[in-house]
Amino acid sequence: MNRQKWMSPHKWTIPVNKQIVGNVGLFYACYWLSRLGWNVLPTSRNARGIDILIYSQDATRKYTIQVRTLSGLTPVPLGTSLDGLISDFLIVCRNSILTPECFIFTADEVRSLAYECRGRTKPNYWFLPQRGPHGSHYGWEKIGYGSEPIDTIHKTQA
Repeated sequence: MNRQKWMSPHKWTIPVNKQIVGNVGLFYACYWLSRLGWNVLPTSRNARGIDILIYSQDATRKYTIQVRTLSGLTPVPLGTSLDGLISDFLIVCRNSILTPECFIFTADEVRSLAYECRGRTKPNYWFLPQRGPHGSHYGWEKIGYGSEPIDTIHKTQA
């Protein structure tokens, strides 16, 4: 009898390429936004610009989101200009392959916290999210709920 040995997920060999890392961050963010009651629409992965469009259940609030995903704990590259931050929010999902942690920032917060590194020809901008007071999921309250919180719904039905 041939028995297959099962391993826990943290021991799997996971191929890490940029597209897989990006997909993990995008869909992890979509998962959390859906849990907060938002209607979530991911955009085409190869298009420049926003990655997610969300709108509330009553369609009165709409936001655009860019997601930057990293496989490790390194700083987030923002490019040679901060003009590329065109969304309402930036979600940074780092350490995405093993234990994802997300940090949510407004575009203005990222612009004020970004630091510049002078290269040979052009400056490069970087952003280093720090662990916030809420542990590994920091800043979701900035986006808020897309519908009434579940606790409120249960209280009104009682």
